[in-house]
Amino acid sequence: MRRVRTGLLAVIFTLPLLGSTAAAPPPQGPVFADGEAQPVFDPAGAVRQDLFVTAPVDSDHDGQRDRVHVQVVRPAETDRGLRVPVVYQASPYFSGGNEVANHNVDTELHVPEQRSGPRTTRSTTGDERIAVAAEIDWAYEQYLLARGYAVVYAESLGTGGSTGCPTTGAENETVGAKSVVDWLNGRAAGHDAGGAPVAADWSTGKVGMMGVSYNGTLPNAVASTGVEGLEAIVPIGAISNWYDYYRTDGAVVAPGGYQGEDADLLAEYVHTRADREPCRPVIDGLTAEQDRITGDYSRFWHERNYLPDAKRVRAAVLAVHGLNDWNVKTRQAAQWYRALRDHDVPHKIWWHQSGHTDPIKLREQEWLRTLNRWFTRYLHGVPNGVEGEPRATVQREDGSWVEEPEWPAPEVTETVLHPTAGGPQRGGLSVERPAQRAVEGLTDDARVLAEDLAAAPSSPHRLAYFTDPLSEQVRVSGEVRAKLGLTFDRPAANVTALLVDQAPDGSVSVVTRGWADPQNREALDRTTPVEPGRHYAIGVRMQPDDHVFAPGHRLGVVVLSSDHDFTLRPAPGAGLRLDLARTSVSLPTVGRIS
Repeated sequence: MRRVRTGLLAVIFTLPLLGSTAAAPPPQGPVFADGEAQPVFDPAGAVRQDLFVTAPVDSDHDGQRDRVHVQVVRPAETDRGLRVPVVYQASPYFSGGNEVANHNVDTELHVPEQRSGPRTTRSTTGDERIAVAAEIDWAYEQYLLARGYAVVYAESLGTGGSTGCPTTGAENETVGAKSVVDWLNGRAAGHDAGGAPVAADWSTGKVGMMGVSYNGTLPNAVASTGVEGLEAIVPIGAISNWYDYYRTDGAVVAPGGYQGEDADLLAEYVHTRADREPCRPVIDGLTAEQDRITGDYSRFWHERNYLPDAKRVRAAVLAVHGLNDWNVKTRQAAQWYRALRDHDVPHKIWWHQSGHTDPIKLREQEWLRTLNRWFTRYLHGVPNGVEGEPRATVQREDGSWVEEPEWPAPEVTETVLHPTAGGPQRGGLSVERPAQRAVEGLTDDARVLAEDLAAAPSSPHRLAYFTDPLSEQVRVSGEVRAKLGLTFDRPAANVTALLVDQAPDGSVSVVTRGWADPQNREALDRTTPVEPGRHYAIGVRMQPDDHVFAPGHRLGVVVLSSDHDFTLRPAPGAGLRLDLARTSVSLPTVGRIS
């Protein structure tokens, strides 16, 4: 332990004439006003500690339990008896990352009972060592310290000063992060660098977890264990099911901006512990088990799926996600939020119009007020009524913000649209079924961006269908599903569908999209061969969204095969034919499409 600086409130001793020493005044306690903790503590006087917490797992198989490197920053008053709640951030990123070469995505697709095309595996540039993070910092640290919270950081297993191995969301990482909550509640052992025991006797045992991306995913994982003492989590741009991060309905799909990344490469990137050899077999095992060949759901992915354990969550969840986040896609927040709602977990969600980012960068004061009220209610235990407030905060396309009772919009109804002929140019899309049967075709070309295909007035590489100009505002709130009647001229192909918005000037923007592998049409965990020339009903779930189509705009659906920025990219040439009479799109809408 070391003290950064003398606290704001000095302890004053007086010597009475009788020689006895007067008792020191009690330490400053938290102060609340209007349901919010007030900034009455001096962050400059904070106490910082480095320690290690023992986790009940041996993920590097060295015969010893893994240890988690932890840094604690707490108000100086905790040295004089004050007990405070904790806001805790676990991360694999505090000690940086390694350079990693992604998998090759310019490869042929898997055909059952045949050998797949060439592929590459991960490679690194040397076996460089990453320095352990010295003094971890965070944009929220001083804000939280001032309001009577301790801030705790922990390096995820296999990173920085922690032992164990990184496994991209597997159970050992959950156990490692959970062990710190246990330590804060006296259920796990901690020690300093010299081996002397360290107890969290300054902690009330009430813990909130918070972070962005991987740092927000670990709170979801720990909350799914139902650990006692974790009272609130704030997952921002976070994952709820790792399968949906690297796969979609059987298709190998990349996080936006990281084409070719996979579970093994992310583990290699964050693998920054000093001695990396013990984890080499573990990371090699990820490469073998993640299955970039079939894309099937498996035990490997099930271990990394937190959704089945949503029923165990005890923590109140304030989720935040970008409607334009194509790294951690919107399904991650939407499906987690739905599962929590279904199990009566206290919940609230913020949807913003940006991408993979922290809301403090977008709407700082209102976000901090929301965060403060959430932690005041669930960590300090002040009954400020947040559980009775609107559950959803949504940023609209013009930058304005609205508060709503729940998400998706409670007033949504299902609208089913049907395409009419003309897809190689621009066909129609309406609530009426087509009067005549038509079959239209496209030829896959993964070299062309999906956005360019959607915007093109015509193309042999996609089929596009648009409504008439809308007579009124139409809001899509939730998940769009396409049912595509398809035949293929090859035994393997990607299937991609886009929801697009065409402005009166003719410009087209992609609202959301989805992908599927037709070989997984019967089951997510089983590949079934595709017979060329045979008709199939292929379902494509697009990423959940909340978008308002303005009057005069056209709502459109675009069907293509490979998506250059997301799917594997086979050589051009696969042919797909779409039976319009067997094709429809279901949208959760507010407003009428004529």
